Order: sequence, then structure tokens, then C-alpha cells
Amino acid sequence: MSVAHRGAEAVPSSSDTGQETGELLDLALGYLYSAALNSAARFGIADHLVDGPRTADELAEAAGVHAPYLYRLLRFLATKGVFREDEAGRFHLTPLAQPLRTDAAGSLCDSIMVYSEAPFWEPAGRLHEAVRTGTTAFERQYGTPFYDYVATDREFGTAFNSSMAAASEALSNDITEAFDFSQAKSVVDVGGGRGGLLRSVLQRNPHMTGTLFDLENVVAGHVLDTPDLAGRWRAESGDFFVSVPSGADVYFLKHVLASWPDEQCVSILHTCRGAMPAHGRLLVANPMIPAGNEPHFGKTVDMLMMTVLNGRNRTRAEYEELLTEAGFEVVQFLDPSPHAAVVEAAVAG
Repeated sequence: MSVAHRGAEAVPSSSDTGQETGELLDLALGYLYSAALNSAARFGIADHLVDGPRTADELAEAAGVHAPYLYRLLRFLATKGVFREDEAGRFHLTPLAQPLRTDAAGSLCDSIMVYSEAPFWEPAGRLHEAVRTGTTAFERQYGTPFYDYVATDREFGTAFNSSMAAASEALSNDITEAFDFSQAKSVVDVGGGRGGLLRSVLQRNPHMTGTLFDLENVVAGHVLDTPDLAGRWRAESGDFFVSVPSGADVYFLKHVLASWPDEQCVSILHTCRGAMPAHGRLLVANPMIPAGNEPHFGKTVDMLMMTVLNGRNRTRAEYEELLTEAGFEVVQFLDPSPHAAVVEAAVAG
């Protein structure tokens, strides 16, 4: 392995300060934050703090772990605002630590643990190969596309689908509130996972019916069988590259297009367009990358796409280009959430 480095003769620049060196090394060791979050989620630390602050010794006894190591881990996470240590050595829940609770609305516990599993963790270490070759690191390492792997590894697939459903619940509610469904009678959630978005729409719009459409192993775990939705939904399995249920007023593609390269995105959009009536509307929800150098969740997820999925996050202009190529015209952009935007599109006349 060849590693590029500065030779001994290199002269530090005037901006090469100790603080900047420390910040850069902190970024280089950023994977330790992921590992620490995984441990905190795995041992239920946030759950053990619901009733008030506790010392590392008390938390270790409750969680069944080694107290001195736990203290060091929590001290580390506290530097980022995940937990807070007081002068008495007790750790407190912080706003940033609340989603680590398993009983919290929109809990991220499952997501944090899944993101630290080997199918995510190992390809991240091969990001350089993705950049060098222009191919996803996951497929080079595992020899199969990510979603094919999810379908065959039952334990990981169940954990992944559950984590995605939990993580997207808040966004589903935001989308439901942002779009006016008063003129729509039916909706199809294409690639809709377990149906969290569809459930949210139907609950807030009792005049509507809906169809959840995804792979068979995914829709099998749907969350639609509730008394208030009785008789208003159906779950259908299939391949959205081939066909989707036809004739609905509204079609959703939430967190779908970002998982695929442009050519496949256009294919999915063509399939949806062929199923839509002339008056139909398509809602595409994904993180959309803004201009500039500021941090943005979409830029982070884009690195995930490079390592695990053969897709990409895009700008609004890039989504508009895809939709135009597939025979749609953009009606409006909505910003229901800090983490995602929605493009409303109609079949081009």
C-alpha cells in the first residue's frame, strides 16, 4: 500500500496551527464517534438516564458493562453534546441524546446500530476505491448490489428496513402536512418500504385510498393494518423497473431516486409516467444539495451513496433534468423538512 505524505523537508504554512492540526486529526478519527454512538445505542444508555442523571458506575451496573471504559466513552460523546457530564461526575440526557432512547418518538437507535454494521462500515473504508473507479465500494466488496444483499440476508434486511421506517417517520408527517391532498382520491407509494408515509397520508386524509408498492420481502412487514385504515389500502409487491399500479391520482417516490444512477432513475420515472393518468401528480422526496460549502445532510448521505449504493444525492436542477428527460414537468418545489425537499411533477403535455 502506498501512502502519500509530506516529507521531512516540507515547510509548514503560516496557517498550519496546532488548532487546525487537531481539528483535522479529529476529522480523520471521526469513525470513532460512529463506534461510540453504536455502543451507547447498543447498551441502552439513554434509556437508563430517563429518570435522571447517573454516574458511569451506576450506568455500567444497569447496562452490564465495564464502568471505567463506559466512562471514557461517555466523556468522549459529551464533547459533541451527546450526553453531558456535570461536576459530580453524573451524566445527563441532552437534546442530542434524546433520539437514542428506544421509546422516543422518531428514535434513531435502530438506525445508528444498523449504520455501524459491516455492510455499511466496511465499504466506508474503501471509499478511495469508489473514487478511483467510479463504482460503489459495496458491490466491489460483496459482489452484489446492496438491495439484493438486503433481500438475501434476512437478519440484516429486517434491521435495515425497520431502521429506515423509524428514521423516516418525521419526514413522512412533514410531507403529509406540506402537500394539499384535498383533490386526490388515491395514492401509490412506489418503493414505499413498510408504508409509513402512506399510513400518514391516509390517516390525515380519510377520503383517500392507497397502495403500498415494494419488493415482496419489504411489504410483508407493512404497518398499515390498523383499525382506522381498514378497507382503504392494499399492499402489492413487484419491481418498479417493470411496472407499478396504475390509475392513481398521486404517486410517491420517497428516498428512491437517490439510491440509483441517472439511467435507472429515468427508467423508474418512465414506469411511473406510464402508470399515471393525465391529471396525476408525482411527488419526489429526497435530500437536495444546496450550493455553497455549508454542511448539509444531503452531502453526508451522498458519501453513503458512493460507498454502499450506486446512487447519488442531487441538486434541484439535477432532479428537474431527470424529470424532464422522463417526460415530466415540475409544478413546484416544497421544503417540508430540513432533511429533504419534495418536487411535485406532472406529466408533460
